[in-house]
Amino acid sequence: MSPNPRPGDPVLARNRQASHEYHLLETLEAGIQLTGTEVKALRAGRGHLREGYVRVENGEAWLVQVNIGQYEMGNRQNHEAERRRRLLLHRREIQYLDSKVRQGGLALVPLRLYVKHNRIKCEIAVARGKKLWDKRQAIAERDARRDVERATAHALRG
Repeated sequence: MSPNPRPGDPVLARNRQASHEYHLLETLEAGIQLTGTEVKALRAGRGHLREGYVRVENGEAWLVQVNIGQYEMGNRQNHEAERRRRLLLHRREIQYLDSKVRQGGLALVPLRLYVKHNRIKCEIAVARGKKLWDKRQAIAERDARRDVERATAHALRG
């Protein structure tokens, strides 16, 4: 189920905090319903996913608290920065995601917004929140990996 965007497809916004805060169990690609000024603002690099999440209501998936800044050249019909945006998924996918969230302890987190075949897509993940000790363990592993890389680079140099 994991989407593989082509190398030429630009990433418009990324949620780097998600992999630190959550164990990412599986990913899914969704279309997103946007207005024209939102598309232009995203292409200008004004999207932020850090506090965003996905909510399933009445058989529809919604992207909530994702900030897409105002488009500078927009007129009075410019979009609201933090409005809810509908995700375009099949009914079965929405039901599957809803059942996962209802299990408890799981959340739907947006990972990135990117362009694929001239359409803006949103990669969402079914995720379980990390505990504090999980985060400390991940930091310790990263530091150990860094130390090993430094040691091997130093040994190769001299």
